Amino acid sequence: MQQLNLPSCTFRFKNSENKVSIFDDIRKKFIILTPEEWVRQHVVQFLRTEKNYPKSLINVEKVLKINGLRKRYDVVVYNSDGSIFILIECKAPEVPISQSTFDQIARYNMTLKSDYLMLTNGLNHYFCQMDFENEKYQFLQELPNYQSNTI
Repeated sequence: MQQLNLPSCTFRFKNSENKVSIFDDIRKKFIILTPEEWVRQHVVQFLRTEKNYPKSLINVEKVLKINGLRKRYDVVVYNSDGSIFILIECKAPEVPISQSTFDQIARYNMTLKSDYLMLTNGLNHYFCQMDFENEKYQFLQELPNYQSNTI
């Protein structure tokens, strides 16, 4: 798999029926290794090792309903009260981050109401803090680190 612009990690792999799978620590199972999954797994490890978010507050690939349609988010980090602190959209490295990608995560966030957004293809990362009161967002250099008293 392609080298990403995220810290390198150690993963567990298995090969079955000519398909490589990677172990997802959050879902506790092997997932077929696609370029997007490669990015997703690196992002989860980045959140845990670099930003110190506990595994118990991270969730991966769950279905949500938006305007009656079933959609699936990539990664969320919850607050201790169950609200969503960070919403993360992962794309494969060859997928450029575009306005339509931003529109996708913005649509998801209209339902989820996350405080922070991260959009990444593993090579380029964008971080935003939401300002719901003024209906704006502010781009950030990085996501906040985990602090148990603020989340």
